Amino acid sequence: MNRRALLATPALLPGVALAQAPTQGQARAVTITVPFPPGGSTDVTARILAERMAGPLGLPVQVENRPGAATVIGADFVARAAPDGHTVLIASGSTLTINPHIVRNIPYRAEDFAAVTLISTLPFAIVARPDGPPTLEALMARARANPGSVTYGTNGPSSFNNIAMLLVNEAFGVRMQDVTYRGDAAQVADFLGGRLDLLMVGGSTGLAQHRAGSGRILAWTGDRRMPGNEEVPLVADFRPGLQAQTYFGLLVPARTPAPMVQRLNAAAVQAIRTEDFRARMLAEGIFAIGSTPEEFASFMRVESERWGPLLRRMDITG
Repeated sequence: MNRRALLATPALLPGVALAQAPTQGQARAVTITVPFPPGGSTDVTARILAERMAGPLGLPVQVENRPGAATVIGADFVARAAPDGHTVLIASGSTLTINPHIVRNIPYRAEDFAAVTLISTLPFAIVARPDGPPTLEALMARARANPGSVTYGTNGPSSFNNIAMLLVNEAFGVRMQDVTYRGDAAQVADFLGGRLDLLMVGGSTGLAQHRAGSGRILAWTGDRRMPGNEEVPLVADFRPGLQAQTYFGLLVPARTPAPMVQRLNAAAVQAIRTEDFRARMLAEGIFAIGSTPEEFASFMRVESERWGPLLRRMDITG
């Protein structure tokens, strides 16, 4: 998708108001539902955005974590919520790009949501311990010489970070062993304790270890080098065309009135376009975008069409 085209957005509609709570004359809060535990990149993004959306909306914006079942629990909660503009989902690539292809009897469909905006894209970082391989080439040499001995943490076999690492394994002809955790915090604890060789994590978690000296980023899986971390190569530098990155976007239940969707979009994009927000995102290894609802819906369709055949070829199931 043309990145410049993503920058267009409708103006804030001053005559459109979200529903107000009938009690005591107080405005009802907008709740951003995070389908992951606290502390990961999705949670970080939601909280930074919530702080900045409240002003343009003129309403409180709060964050609620509803983790579980590879984001299915949180997504299904929002899909079933009242379509009044007050219950919003922050979705990652797992929710509507990966899960519909691999989760049996998934309780929601893409049609159960209305797109609000594409917030950002997030590449993954391959992070080794300070006493581990110093470069991606050295890591692959070790993995090739000792099949299955190198361990890395994921959020589950069907999680986006594991799928990205499986693509890396395939491209380099190695076999590393995934270890499943519930969220980033648990795998980081094992990594710091020397019980895990690698992290395959989003930018905020990877950069935190890199900056603290407790880990070393060997490569990024995105389509451009990370500002402030330009010395670290892309996986695509070694295997051209290999890119695997997730995204964050806001969605609401289907049948949410269009004026409410537009009001949420305008408030979100106003926040995303600020230099402060973009800088905060880059500090977390995230590239801020901002889009119209129509552009985000188109983006998700393209991503689904891209990843569906790959998931079937790799025989990944939820």
